[in-house]
Amino acid sequence: MKVQHWPRAFTILTALLALVFLVDARADASSSAFTAPDSLRLYVLDCGAIHVADPARYELRRDEIDTSELSVACFLVVHPKGVLIWDVGAVPDSEWQPTGKTVVHHLSLPDGQTRDIPLMRSLGEQLTELGYPPSKIKYIALSHYHYDHTANANLFADSTWLVRQVERDAMFATPAPGTTRPDTYARLKNAKTILIETDQYDVFGDDSVVIKFAPGHTPGHQMLLLRLRNTGPVLLSGDLYHFPQERALNRFPVFEFDKDQTRRTRLEIDNFLKATGASLWIQHDFIANGKLQKAPASYD
Repeated sequence: MKVQHWPRAFTILTALLALVFLVDARADASSSAFTAPDSLRLYVLDCGAIHVADPARYELRRDEIDTSELSVACFLVVHPKGVLIWDVGAVPDSEWQPTGKTVVHHLSLPDGQTRDIPLMRSLGEQLTELGYPPSKIKYIALSHYHYDHTANANLFADSTWLVRQVERDAMFATPAPGTTRPDTYARLKNAKTILIETDQYDVFGDDSVVIKFAPGHTPGHQMLLLRLRNTGPVLLSGDLYHFPQERALNRFPVFEFDKDQTRRTRLEIDNFLKATGASLWIQHDFIANGKLQKAPASYD
Protein backbone atom coordinates (compact mmCIF):
# COMPACT_ATOMS: atom_id res chain seq x y z
CA MET A 1 0.00 0.00 0.00
CA LYS A 2 1.44 3.39 -1.00
CA VAL A 3 1.72 5.92 1.85
CA GLN A 4 1.05 9.55 0.94
CA HIS A 5 3.35 12.11 2.69
CA TRP A 6 1.91 15.28 1.20
CA PRO A 7 0.46 16.61 4.51
CA ARG A 8 3.95 16.54 6.06
CA ALA A 9 5.47 18.13 2.96
CA PHE A 10 2.79 20.77 3.00
CA THR A 11 3.55 21.54 6.64
CA ILE A 12 7.25 21.93 5.89
CA LEU A 13 6.53 24.13 2.88
CA THR A 14 4.22 26.31 4.96
CA ALA A 15 6.89 26.69 7.62
CA LEU A 16 9.48 27.68 5.05
CA LEU A 17 7.17 30.26 3.49
CA ALA A 18 6.45 31.68 6.92
CA LEU A 19 10.18 31.96 7.60
CA VAL A 20 10.76 33.76 4.30
CA PHE A 21 7.91 36.14 5.08
CA LEU A 22 9.37 36.82 8.54
CA VAL A 23 12.82 37.57 7.12
CA ASP A 24 11.31 39.88 4.48
CA ALA A 25 9.22 41.62 7.10
CA ARG A 26 12.26 42.18 9.31
CA ALA A 27 14.21 43.51 6.35
CA ASP A 28 11.37 45.89 5.51
CA ALA A 29 11.18 47.00 9.14
CA SER A 30 14.93 47.53 9.23
CA SER A 31 14.93 49.68 6.10
CA SER A 32 11.89 51.69 7.17
CA ALA A 33 13.42 52.30 10.61
CA PHE A 34 15.98 54.64 9.04
CA THR A 35 13.72 56.94 7.08
CA ALA A 36 14.57 60.63 7.06
CA PRO A 37 14.19 62.15 10.54
CA ASP A 38 12.06 65.21 11.20
CA SER A 39 15.11 67.07 12.51
CA LEU A 40 18.90 67.05 12.29
CA ARG A 41 20.80 64.10 13.75
CA LEU A 42 24.54 63.66 14.32
CA TYR A 43 26.18 60.24 14.67
CA VAL A 44 29.73 59.90 16.00
CA LEU A 45 31.51 56.96 14.37
CA ASP A 46 34.60 55.15 15.65
CA CYS A 47 37.38 55.39 13.07
CA GLY A 48 40.20 54.37 15.40
CA ALA A 49 43.05 56.34 16.93
CA ILE A 50 46.62 57.44 16.25
CA HIS A 51 49.53 56.77 18.53
CA VAL A 52 51.62 59.94 18.60
CA ALA A 53 55.27 59.08 19.06
CA ASP A 54 56.50 62.67 19.29
CA PRO A 55 54.28 65.42 20.75
CA ALA A 56 56.97 67.93 19.75
CA ARG A 57 55.34 67.85 16.31
CA TYR A 58 52.61 69.90 18.01
CA GLU A 59 55.03 72.11 19.98
CA LEU A 60 54.10 70.16 23.11
CA ARG A 61 56.03 68.21 25.75
CA ARG A 62 54.90 64.90 27.16
CA ASP A 63 54.43 66.44 30.59
CA GLU A 64 52.02 68.99 29.08
CA ILE A 65 49.54 66.48 27.63
CA ASP A 66 47.22 63.98 29.29
CA THR A 67 47.69 61.31 26.63
CA SER A 68 49.74 60.84 23.49
CA GLU A 69 46.78 59.23 21.69
CA LEU A 70 44.68 61.08 19.16
CA SER A 71 41.17 59.94 18.28
CA VAL A 72 40.10 59.51 14.66
CA ALA A 73 36.45 60.43 14.51
CA CYS A 74 34.13 60.26 11.53
CA PHE A 75 30.71 61.90 11.60
CA LEU A 76 27.43 61.11 9.89
CA VAL A 77 24.99 64.00 9.56
CA VAL A 78 21.41 62.96 8.83
CA HIS A 79 19.12 65.76 7.71
CA PRO A 80 15.53 65.54 6.42
CA LYS A 81 16.86 66.54 2.98
CA GLY A 82 19.78 64.12 2.84
CA VAL A 83 22.85 62.62 4.45
CA LEU A 84 26.38 64.04 4.74
CA ILE A 85 29.51 62.22 5.86
CA TRP A 86 32.27 64.34 7.38
CA ASP A 87 35.80 62.88 7.41
CA VAL A 88 36.29 59.21 6.61
CA GLY A 89 39.10 57.75 8.69
CA ALA A 90 42.82 56.97 8.67
CA VAL A 91 42.88 53.44 7.22
CA PRO A 92 40.75 52.23 4.30
CA ASP A 93 38.35 49.41 5.18
CA SER A 94 39.95 47.39 2.38
CA GLU A 95 43.33 47.32 4.14
CA TRP A 96 42.39 45.62 7.39
CA GLN A 97 39.96 43.09 8.81
CA PRO A 98 37.99 43.58 12.06
CA THR A 99 38.43 40.73 14.57
CA GLY A 100 36.24 41.86 17.45
CA LYS A 101 39.36 43.08 19.24
CA THR A 102 41.59 46.09 18.71
CA VAL A 103 43.78 45.70 15.62
CA VAL A 104 46.92 47.86 15.48
CA HIS A 105 47.53 48.69 11.83
CA HIS A 106 51.04 49.85 10.91
CA LEU A 107 50.62 52.46 8.20
CA SER A 108 53.39 53.62 5.87
CA LEU A 109 52.79 56.96 4.15
CA PRO A 110 54.11 57.87 0.69
CA ASP A 111 56.53 60.42 2.19
CA GLY A 112 58.18 57.75 4.37
CA GLN A 113 56.41 58.54 7.62
CA THR A 114 54.80 55.68 9.56
CA ARG A 115 51.91 55.56 12.01
CA ASP A 116 50.42 52.95 14.33
CA ILE A 117 46.63 53.07 14.09
CA PRO A 118 44.52 51.09 16.61
CA LEU A 119 41.22 50.08 14.99
CA MET A 120 38.14 48.26 16.19
CA ARG A 121 35.34 48.71 13.65
CA SER A 122 35.26 49.43 9.93
CA LEU A 123 33.51 52.55 8.71
CA GLY A 124 31.41 50.61 6.21
CA GLU A 125 30.13 48.24 8.88
CA GLN A 126 29.01 51.12 11.09
CA LEU A 127 27.25 52.90 8.25
CA THR A 128 25.46 49.74 7.15
CA GLU A 129 24.25 49.06 10.69
CA LEU A 130 22.75 52.55 10.79
CA GLY A 131 21.01 51.95 7.48
CA TYR A 132 23.17 54.43 5.56
CA PRO A 133 25.67 52.54 3.39
CA PRO A 134 27.78 54.65 1.00
CA SER A 135 25.09 54.37 -1.71
CA LYS A 136 22.72 56.39 0.51
CA ILE A 137 25.18 59.19 1.32
CA LYS A 138 24.24 62.34 -0.62
CA TYR A 139 27.29 64.44 0.29
CA ILE A 140 30.88 63.88 1.33
CA ALA A 141 32.93 66.69 2.86
CA LEU A 142 36.45 66.44 4.24
CA SER A 143 37.86 68.88 6.73
CA HIS A 144 41.13 68.64 4.77
CA TYR A 145 43.36 66.37 2.72
CA HIS A 146 45.59 64.66 5.33
CA TYR A 147 45.58 60.86 5.26
CA ASP A 148 43.74 60.46 8.58
CA HIS A 149 40.66 62.20 7.17
CA THR A 150 40.49 60.73 3.64
CA ALA A 151 41.05 56.97 4.00
CA ASN A 152 37.65 55.77 2.79
CA ALA A 153 36.86 58.63 0.42
CA ASN A 154 36.77 56.34 -2.62
CA LEU A 155 33.72 54.60 -1.15
CA PHE A 156 31.76 57.82 -1.72
CA ALA A 157 32.64 58.53 -5.35
CA ASP A 158 28.92 58.42 -6.19
CA SER A 159 28.16 61.12 -3.62
CA THR A 160 28.52 64.85 -4.24
CA TRP A 161 31.85 66.17 -2.99
CA LEU A 162 31.81 69.54 -1.18
CA VAL A 163 35.27 71.08 -1.43
CA ARG A 164 37.10 74.34 -2.06
CA GLN A 165 39.02 74.80 -5.30
CA VAL A 166 42.32 75.52 -3.54
CA GLU A 167 42.07 72.29 -1.55
CA ARG A 168 41.09 70.20 -4.55
CA ASP A 169 43.97 71.62 -6.58
CA ALA A 170 46.44 70.72 -3.82
CA MET A 171 45.06 67.19 -3.50
CA PHE A 172 45.63 66.41 -7.16
CA ALA A 173 48.89 68.32 -7.59
CA THR A 174 52.13 66.57 -8.56
CA PRO A 175 53.73 65.91 -6.20
CA ALA A 176 50.90 65.64 -3.69
CA PRO A 177 51.25 67.41 -0.32
CA GLY A 178 52.95 65.58 2.54
CA THR A 179 51.03 63.31 4.92
CA THR A 180 48.53 62.49 2.19
CA ARG A 181 47.51 59.25 0.50
CA PRO A 182 46.20 60.29 -2.92
CA ASP A 183 45.21 56.72 -3.72
CA THR A 184 42.55 56.85 -1.00
CA TYR A 185 40.69 59.73 -2.63
CA ALA A 186 41.59 59.25 -6.30
CA ARG A 187 37.99 58.40 -7.31
CA LEU A 188 36.77 61.79 -6.08
CA LYS A 189 38.54 63.40 -9.03
CA ASN A 190 35.65 62.39 -11.30
CA ALA A 191 32.90 62.63 -8.70
CA LYS A 192 30.09 65.16 -8.90
CA THR A 193 31.57 68.18 -7.15
CA ILE A 194 30.36 71.44 -5.68
CA LEU A 195 33.21 73.94 -5.41
CA ILE A 196 32.58 76.11 -2.37
CA GLU A 197 33.31 79.77 -3.07
CA THR A 198 31.99 81.41 0.11
CA ASP A 199 33.37 81.47 3.66
CA GLN A 200 30.20 79.72 4.84
CA TYR A 201 28.31 77.14 2.82
CA ASP A 202 24.78 76.19 3.87
CA VAL A 203 24.56 72.53 2.88
CA PHE A 204 20.80 71.97 3.14
CA GLY A 205 19.56 75.56 2.81
CA ASP A 206 18.18 75.97 6.34
CA ASP A 207 21.33 77.11 8.20
CA SER A 208 21.47 73.91 10.27
CA VAL A 209 24.55 72.40 8.57
CA VAL A 210 27.18 74.96 7.59
CA ILE A 211 30.71 74.37 6.29
CA LYS A 212 33.03 77.15 7.48
CA PHE A 213 36.26 78.16 5.77
CA ALA A 214 39.13 77.81 8.28
CA PRO A 215 42.41 77.90 6.32
CA GLY A 216 45.91 77.51 7.66
CA HIS A 217 46.36 73.85 8.49
CA THR A 218 45.87 73.24 4.77
CA PRO A 219 44.98 75.87 2.15
CA GLY A 220 41.32 74.86 2.00
CA HIS A 221 40.83 73.52 5.53
CA GLN A 222 37.23 73.75 6.73
CA MET A 223 35.08 73.11 9.80
CA LEU A 224 31.48 71.95 10.20
CA LEU A 225 28.84 73.82 12.19
CA LEU A 226 25.74 71.89 13.26
CA ARG A 227 22.77 73.61 14.85
CA LEU A 228 21.16 70.74 16.74
CA ARG A 229 17.71 71.27 18.23
CA ASN A 230 18.38 69.73 21.67
CA THR A 231 22.17 69.56 21.88
CA GLY A 232 22.66 73.12 20.67
CA PRO A 233 25.25 74.42 18.19
CA VAL A 234 28.33 72.23 17.74
CA LEU A 235 31.42 73.13 15.72
CA LEU A 236 33.53 70.20 14.51
CA SER A 237 37.14 71.37 14.52
CA GLY A 238 38.75 69.50 11.68
CA ASP A 239 42.43 69.96 12.58
CA LEU A 240 42.28 73.53 13.82
CA TYR A 241 43.49 71.84 17.00
CA HIS A 242 44.63 68.28 17.72
CA PHE A 243 45.29 68.38 21.47
CA PRO A 244 43.26 70.69 23.73
CA GLN A 245 46.59 71.93 25.10
CA GLU A 246 47.33 73.52 21.73
CA ARG A 247 44.42 75.82 22.41
CA ALA A 248 45.21 76.42 26.07
CA LEU A 249 48.93 77.05 25.51
CA ASN A 250 48.72 78.66 22.05
CA ARG A 251 50.88 76.01 20.39
CA PHE A 252 50.92 75.04 16.72
CA PRO A 253 51.81 71.88 14.80
CA VAL A 254 55.12 72.20 13.01
CA PHE A 255 53.52 70.98 9.76
CA GLU A 256 50.96 73.78 9.23
CA PHE A 257 50.58 74.90 5.64
CA ASP A 258 50.48 78.52 6.87
CA LYS A 259 51.01 79.01 10.60
CA ASP A 260 50.16 82.72 10.53
CA GLN A 261 46.91 81.96 8.74
CA THR A 262 46.10 79.30 11.34
CA ARG A 263 46.68 81.88 14.05
CA ARG A 264 44.23 84.27 12.39
CA THR A 265 41.69 81.49 11.88
CA ARG A 266 41.89 80.45 15.52
CA LEU A 267 41.20 84.02 16.61
CA GLU A 268 38.21 84.27 14.26
CA ILE A 269 36.83 80.97 15.51
CA ASP A 270 37.24 81.99 19.15
CA ASN A 271 35.22 85.13 18.43
CA PHE A 272 32.61 83.04 16.62
CA LEU A 273 32.31 80.65 19.57
CA LYS A 274 31.86 83.53 22.00
CA ALA A 275 29.24 85.17 19.79
CA THR A 276 27.19 82.02 19.17
CA GLY A 277 27.76 79.92 22.28
CA ALA A 278 28.66 76.96 20.07
CA SER A 279 30.59 74.06 21.57
CA LEU A 280 33.92 73.25 19.93
CA TRP A 281 34.48 69.53 19.47
CA ILE A 282 38.18 68.93 18.88
CA GLN A 283 37.98 65.89 16.65
CA HIS A 284 41.37 64.45 17.65
CA ASP A 285 40.89 65.02 21.41
CA PHE A 286 41.15 61.40 22.58
CA ILE A 287 39.73 61.97 26.06
CA ALA A 288 36.85 64.21 24.98
CA ASN A 289 35.96 61.95 22.06
CA GLY A 290 35.89 58.96 24.41
CA LYS A 291 33.11 60.65 26.37
CA LEU A 292 30.89 61.22 23.33
CA GLN A 293 28.05 58.78 22.73
CA LYS A 294 28.79 56.65 19.70
CA ALA A 295 26.49 55.34 17.01
CA PRO A 296 23.86 53.95 17.00
CA ALA A 297 23.14 56.65 19.60
CA SER A 298 22.89 60.13 18.12
CA TYR A 299 22.81 63.81 19.00
CA ASP A 300 19.81 65.86 17.92
